Amino acid sequence: MHAIRLHAFGPAANLTYEEVPDPTPGPGQVRIEVEASGVHFIETTLRRGNGIGPHDPPPLPHSPGAEAAGIVAEVGPGVDAEWLGRRVVAELAADGGYAEQAIAAADDLHPVPDHLDAATAVAMITTGATTQGLLHAARLTASDVVLVMSAAGGVGSLLVQEARRAGATVVGVAGGPAKVRHVRELGADVAVDYRDTDWPDQVHRALRALAAAPHGGTHGDIVTVVLDGVGGTAGRAALELLGPGGRFLLHGWASGTPTALTTEDLVARGLTAIWALGPAMLPPGGHRELQSRALHRAATAGLTPLLSRFPLAKAADAHAALESRGAMGKVVLLPRG
Repeated sequence: MHAIRLHAFGPAANLTYEEVPDPTPGPGQVRIEVEASGVHFIETTLRRGNGIGPHDPPPLPHSPGAEAAGIVAEVGPGVDAEWLGRRVVAELAADGGYAEQAIAAADDLHPVPDHLDAATAVAMITTGATTQGLLHAARLTASDVVLVMSAAGGVGSLLVQEARRAGATVVGVAGGPAKVRHVRELGADVAVDYRDTDWPDQVHRALRALAAAPHGGTHGDIVTVVLDGVGGTAGRAALELLGPGGRFLLHGWASGTPTALTTEDLVARGLTAIWALGPAMLPPGGHRELQSRALHRAATAGLTPLLSRFPLAKAADAHAALESRGAMGKVVLLPRG
């Protein structure tokens, strides 16, 4: 089979498309003929040899990829043969998703609903599950004004859709005219470009205009919830937009640094701030329940991930697009082009 391999930390071009031996499933595992595999921004950081949070750079050589969707082609000892031939999606315990075949634990498999394609399924299994966890933690209501950072990204684009369906007023922040246009198409009431230095003022003006309109659903220019996966100066600007009693949910820092905040920030305005990828995001059924919920939402509620598709052999291009902010939505690799 073919797989993407990393032999030396460094730029995206270090990802090479190679022929490698077929993997063999062990006890409790299956081998998946991969139809789509997901790419995460964190993988670009690890590829450069940098750790991030609890994640250390992998031992080399390495095949990245934490999720895959496709057909079960082989089952290992102790796995029910009924899985053979079924379309599945899974989060992988040991990476290796950037490949034509991947190994997954049978306990981690989810059947893919018949009318979902593999790219959509792979977008929902981790990115979609994260979105559902953030929604669980945020407890959005129709009276909320929700500001979504990186609103044209994989998680952000799903958050815009779900916040709109909750009846909230949605402000989407993205980079560049094309992304801002897509955020509007996703249903955001307000969409602004963070590359404009006055974007917070644009948010204020747009919310005041909404409040003044007939049947305006907002209270002036007050933002009640910020969902921040960007951090840095943009995240701090978003924090400053929160009104008294607002909720700030941090779920990443794609900028390279977390949003800076202090106890004084929280006390002065009565804010609540949480790291939203921790226990706060987990329902009683844990992470697996979030995965099932995400797949169900895509299959039955019209939740549609934005997708940027690349052939498996062009994984280096996929990483480069993520790093340059050129990709929109969830980046997916397709082994068959």
